[in-house]
Amino acid sequence: MNASSFEPFADLALDPPLRGFLHRPRGKVDSSLVLAHGAGSNAHAPLLVALADTFAQLGMAVLRCDLPYRQIRSSGPPRPKDAARDREGLANALRAMTKEFAGETYLGGHSYGGRQGSMLAGDHPELVAGLLLSSYPLHPPSQPARLRTEHLPRIKAPTLFVHGTKDPFGSIHEIEAARRLIAARTELLAVAGVGHDLGFGRRITQGAGDLPARISKAFKHLFV
Repeated sequence: MNASSFEPFADLALDPPLRGFLHRPRGKVDSSLVLAHGAGSNAHAPLLVALADTFAQLGMAVLRCDLPYRQIRSSGPPRPKDAARDREGLANALRAMTKEFAGETYLGGHSYGGRQGSMLAGDHPELVAGLLLSSYPLHPPSQPARLRTEHLPRIKAPTLFVHGTKDPFGSIHEIEAARRLIAARTELLAVAGVGHDLGFGRRITQGAGDLPARISKAFKHLFV
């Protein structure tokens, strides 16, 4: 399967400004998807690129965007004070895709990007038709009591979780319990033998290459 073409996509007049890369399907666009990266990463994250390629070939326009904190600082993790502005940036990205393309608009995010996306969906359900949360950081490693679930009951959008069985930010059992808090349909794609990067770290692990196709299949099952 050939990679889709993509192009820079930006609107610097927005506050926060929007910067990213847009993957356009070769044929008709039937829906759109915004993808957000994890802490310490950016829109070039290998998992995001692979997902964007895969979903674009299914007829979705996909924007993988740099969160506002990453536009300001080229490296390093977000700070606590960045979170609200990062959510505003995701809202701008969703509105831009809704304006640009017909059909439903979905939001996906890896780790930190997924957490901020899910909080945005809980506060502004009108923006999001559904969520794709990969490696949701349910709690800090070795601190299971510090759950990040308080906003989950406010989510009204169907949600697909993708989670590694060796993820220190939450076990499969903990993710199963968390998704029951969401007042909408949810599914969990458990990925055996991988951690928080889902096999898409500095080196893509053997067997990880088929994960985007597995995610797209689970996504279609939940949303189509």
